[in-house]
Amino acid sequence: MSRLQEKYKNEIVSTLLKEFAYKSVMQVPHLDKITVNVGVGEAVANPKALEAVVMEITKVTGQKPVITKAKKSIAAFKLRTGMEIGVMTTLRGAHMWNFLDRLISVALPRVRDFRGLPRRGFDGHGNYSLGVREQIIFPEISFDDIDKIRGMNITMTTSAKNDEEALRMLELVGVPFRRN
Repeated sequence: MSRLQEKYKNEIVSTLLKEFAYKSVMQVPHLDKITVNVGVGEAVANPKALEAVVMEITKVTGQKPVITKAKKSIAAFKLRTGMEIGVMTTLRGAHMWNFLDRLISVALPRVRDFRGLPRRGFDGHGNYSLGVREQIIFPEISFDDIDKIRGMNITMTTSAKNDEEALRMLELVGVPFRRN
C-alpha cells in the first residue's frame, strides 16, 4: 500500500467524516481513477511521434497507454476518421496512488515558477483536471531522449458529490492548490 493511500485510509477519511457530518464511512469521497491523456496532432504527418509518446507515457505512468483515434474527419487538419492522434491511460488502485504521490511530491515542484494548482479546474461534479505543459517535469523522462516538448492532461475522478468536497479531499491528500 502506498504512502498516500495509507494516509487517506488512516487520517483523511476520519477528518472528512467529521467535517461534512457524513453518517457512514461509505459516503466519504474517494479517488476513483486518474486519466492521463496526450494529444499528438503531428501524428497525422509523422506516425513515429506517436511511438515516442507511447514510450514516454509508459515510463511516467507505469502502464501502457491506449492509442486514441479520430472520431471525425477534418479536412483543414488533413485528418480522417480512424487516424491515430493521441494516447490515453487510466490509472486505478496502487498505480493511481503511486502516480499521484510522484506527481505531488516530485513532478509539480519541478515546474518553473510553480505557485500551486488553480482551483478553477473542477467540473462541478467533483472531478479535477489539470494541464501539464512539459513532460520533462517527470524524472523518468530524460531531456536527451525526447524529440519534442509535449504537454498532457491529467484528470482526477472522485466520488464526491460537489467541488467543495472534492477540493477538501484533494487538499488533505496533499495536492498543492493556490491560496485565494
